[in-house]
Amino acid sequence: MPGRARSPLGTITRGTTNPNRLRRCDRWLAGPQGHRLRRAGPDPVVVDLGYGASPVTALELHDRLARVRADVQVVGIEIDPARVEVAKPLERDGLRFVVGGFELPVPEPPVFVRAFNVLRQYAESEVPAAWHAVQERLAPDGLLVDGTCDEIGRLASWVAVDRAGPRSLTLSYRLAGLASPGVVAERLPKALIHRNVPGEPVHAFLEALDTAWTRSAHQGSFGARQRFLATAAALRDDGWPLLGDERRWRLGELTVDWAAVAPAEGSVGPRH
Repeated sequence: MPGRARSPLGTITRGTTNPNRLRRCDRWLAGPQGHRLRRAGPDPVVVDLGYGASPVTALELHDRLARVRADVQVVGIEIDPARVEVAKPLERDGLRFVVGGFELPVPEPPVFVRAFNVLRQYAESEVPAAWHAVQERLAPDGLLVDGTCDEIGRLASWVAVDRAGPRSLTLSYRLAGLASPGVVAERLPKALIHRNVPGEPVHAFLEALDTAWTRSAHQGSFGARQRFLATAAALRDDGWPLLGDERRWRLGELTVDWAAVAPAEGSVGPRH
């Protein structure tokens, strides 16, 4: 006798989204993380988890990653069946939509699972279980990207989580008009947003980021990009374990090792 179908794991989110909102994360997946797709087997699976009321971000994800692997298979997963029904007519070769949640109802372990503005609507205490559910399903070289961004994608942050645990925090900015990089505090992922208080490593990192930005003000006469480059170089020189190089910094993107910003219970910040 067949068993009862498993209910999707998770809760329905507000579902707000906009075209091009997740371009910063997509650029990071196709860029410094593109090697994971390139060395995957045939028809690598990528999941857009909790894509929202509009399927536009899943279509954009497929377009961008297909430039890295033409055979990429993007699956948009939504816990709300009505949202999936809206998306179904837009299915095409390499792109489909299914009902589901953190249990990831896909046939093969995914290389990437992008979950943006999903866990932000959960309690912090629910984050570890959600991460664990996805980690169990990842490909050996796979990544969960748990992120948050503003409504039009000018400001974003995300945690990269592999099968062993979180690896890095990335901050990404539209540099034109940026007053202070610490503004990202309001868009930190759920695992960190309530940790931006004195005594927590992420608070120390954001303070150091703003301090370096202030000290690099003289570079502003050459443009916001030059000021951001000087800010990132100052952070690195001060001992913060930044990943990547000037090519990413020029895009307004900064990635730091997770150990430097993780909640205080299990992490140690950089030694100055």
